[in-house]
Amino acid sequence: MTGGGPTGAGQRKSVSSGSPLEPEIGFSRAVRAGRFVAVAGTAPIAAGGGTAAPGDVHGQTRRCIEIIAAALAEVGASLEHVVRTRVMLTDIGRWREAARAHGEAFGAVRPACTFVEVSRFIDSAWLVEVEADAVLPEGAP
Repeated sequence: MTGGGPTGAGQRKSVSSGSPLEPEIGFSRAVRAGRFVAVAGTAPIAAGGGTAAPGDVHGQTRRCIEIIAAALAEVGASLEHVVRTRVMLTDIGRWREAARAHGEAFGAVRPACTFVEVSRFIDSAWLVEVEADAVLPEGAP
């Protein structure tokens, strides 16, 4: 994690996933500003590197959400604080596979959600990326 200090109004805390692309592009995995948390487009990177669940939209979406949950935890948030998600797919015809994984993670939370088709991602093995925005309750540390 970079940034630091309290996360009150005007304070910012950034989370790094360790991706070599973060400094090259100039982005963070997640940023908390006060009670608001934004998680960047999250690809299905396997724990040991490479692509998780090759060819499997459901498995890749689950992995994206696992990475998002870990980033949220680093700034004191969780999936229950998510208010909006964006699911980007290279084949919108497979949206139900991604939706199933999204529902497994967010069925009780029910954030605003958008599914869109994109032409491709940085890595052609990635079939999906997920973004999330969260809002922490008043008084959250």
